[in-house]
Amino acid sequence: MQTPSPSEQSSEGEPLPALASRLGYLLKHAQLRLADLTASAMAPFGVTGRQCAVLIAIDSQAPLSQQEVARRLGVDRTTMVLLIDELESKRLVQRRRDPGDRRKNVVALTDAGRTTLQKASSASAEAERRFLGPLSDDETTQLKEALRAIAFPAPAKPVSHKH
Repeated sequence: MQTPSPSEQSSEGEPLPALASRLGYLLKHAQLRLADLTASAMAPFGVTGRQCAVLIAIDSQAPLSQQEVARRLGVDRTTMVLLIDELESKRLVQRRRDPGDRRKNVVALTDAGRTTLQKASSASAEAERRFLGPLSDDETTQLKEALRAIAFPAPAKPVSHKH
């Protein structure tokens, strides 16, 4: 787990008070702690958090193209090709021609990919429970709702200028 650098810590190992109240600092270190817990939990299944997100995006009723998966995850096409290549080399996904459009490849989970996704998702959920352990259920719900509102704000409503 990544800890604050010595210049960010007090002599007791706690963050300096001037940093401990800064939102960016808190979000960064919370994300690093969650990433470490998740990476450790998913390591036995041979996938990273990012690869697991790709498996989740692919796991749908209709086959998706690489571009559709990239769009769902907000990832550029070059990065998506590399991620799919990695997952294909692990035999977790397979590419095949789209029967409706032979110019397009679709990606689908293999049986091993589906099993890996189930196990990795379960391990990731357990890591998240450990991460959120200091919070009550209500606090966990409030935190997730607040982060969702910040990360994905609702479109601003036009201001009405009625007199």
